[in-house]
Amino acid sequence: MSGNHIYLSIIIPCYNEQQNLVSGVLNEIAQFLAEQKFTYEVIISDDDSTDQSRELVKNFIQDHPNFRLLENQHGGKAYALKYGLEASQGEYVLFTDMDQSTPLSEVTKLLPYTQKGFQVIIGSRGKTRADFNLLRKTASTSFRILRKSMLLKQIDDTQCGFKLAQTKTAQHLFKLMKIFDQSIKANGWVVAAWDVEFLFLAEKYGYNIKEVPVKWSDRDVSTTKNRSFGKFAKESWDMLQQIIRVKKNDAQGLYS
Repeated sequence: MSGNHIYLSIIIPCYNEQQNLVSGVLNEIAQFLAEQKFTYEVIISDDDSTDQSRELVKNFIQDHPNFRLLENQHGGKAYALKYGLEASQGEYVLFTDMDQSTPLSEVTKLLPYTQKGFQVIIGSRGKTRADFNLLRKTASTSFRILRKSMLLKQIDDTQCGFKLAQTKTAQHLFKLMKIFDQSIKANGWVVAAWDVEFLFLAEKYGYNIKEVPVKWSDRDVSTTKNRSFGKFAKESWDMLQQIIRVKKNDAQGLYS
């Protein structure tokens, strides 16, 4: 990178991503970024992984100075993103998942909207979710219908892990989010519906939001995360509770 100005901060939350890291996702990300004209930094925000993730990232960043690792206490995905955002120095920030189910190259579809008055630009997997199994398709459709009945009616996919925003906008919204006030100890990889609160606040505070279709294909090869049906059911319930909590918070004036 030339000069001190960073255009794009890429934040990748990490929890037990050993298999995905071994598959070469960071090399894929680095190769794409090396071909771009904008300046960048990649922040890998680790949520106290219990496998070899941190060691693999440390080895990688030795030869990639634009990449760095944050070693955080365990708190779940939302906290990993929060810590990454607090450390970011870019004009814009992109949240993306380690498994690269949406490849980083899809950011080229989002970036043009930064010049069209949008402060928050989110990737969308659409309504069909072709690579979802029947259970996930059913749960995703049910979640979307229920969520739209309560908030964010104009957005089809709030949960895609590929989101771009002005850094100052994202920092403002994260400071308002009440999910970080909850004294719940994380157990494993806690996803939660942080996205819903983030987008609800963006809409409430008048930021322009753009939803952009992106490629998505399940590439997560991790075997050290808990991906059981029980875990999936609990996450779905927690996400529903989070939506209700956002509605209650707003009704009580907690976002004013």
